[in-house]
Amino acid sequence: MTHEKPPTDPKTSALMAVLALSLGLAFAPTHASQNAEARAMATQATAGVLSAKQQAIPLIAAFMAASDMPKLNAALNQGLDAGLTVSEAKEILVQLYAYVGFPKSLNALGELLKVVEARKQRGIQDAPGREPSRAIPSGEELLAAGTANQTRISGAPVTGPVMDFAPIINQFLQAHLFGAIFERDNLDWQSRELATVGALAATPGVEAQLRSHMRASMRVGLSAAQLRRVAQVLAEHGDEQAAERASAALAQALPAASGG
Repeated sequence: MTHEKPPTDPKTSALMAVLALSLGLAFAPTHASQNAEARAMATQATAGVLSAKQQAIPLIAAFMAASDMPKLNAALNQGLDAGLTVSEAKEILVQLYAYVGFPKSLNALGELLKVVEARKQRGIQDAPGREPSRAIPSGEELLAAGTANQTRISGAPVTGPVMDFAPIINQFLQAHLFGAIFERDNLDWQSRELATVGALAATPGVEAQLRSHMRASMRVGLSAAQLRRVAQVLAEHGDEQAAERASAALAQALPAASGG
């Protein structure tokens, strides 16, 4: 007597494929925490969704860039409720000074301080998070690390007429933004790119940089579906113009990304 196998549900097949990939990663000679993070990233990329924590990041960034303090307050609370640590929230707001300026960064950090204190008064104890786990290099080592990070995120060494005209700007990018900031490992690169995309989407006139960071987001592991979700989240929270910029930038970035 033979038994026929029941038809396999496509969702079950996809889940099994992700599980197989995850188990394969688990046998790689890496730390357990890296394995767990890789499995989570693989699952989310396959599903094409953003976690609640990830969805809060571009909102925080967009409302910081727009100096919309009531919406920033709400987005910070949303992020902390979703599991964002205080350290990660601070790191997002610190990093974005490089994209939207010190005054907006300082104002946003002040708003975060108020949010954290108000939550404490309500009996909410948010996870503090952690500081970077390693010392940030300095001097030539910092420049080398930043140049390597910039090249990886940009997909190639950064060159062009502007960099030739003012080479110091690229040195600042390499040593400071991609060096001193991106070497801080208390916020992962996907979160950093989600923050950058959110801030640039909320800023008129920087469409070229937004397109560049859409491509960078895909290089660090975010999918096109996840980036489309960023635009949807911005629209759902009342920033239609930022959502339109994000959608347009992604549509223009996709052909270049698929071309290598």
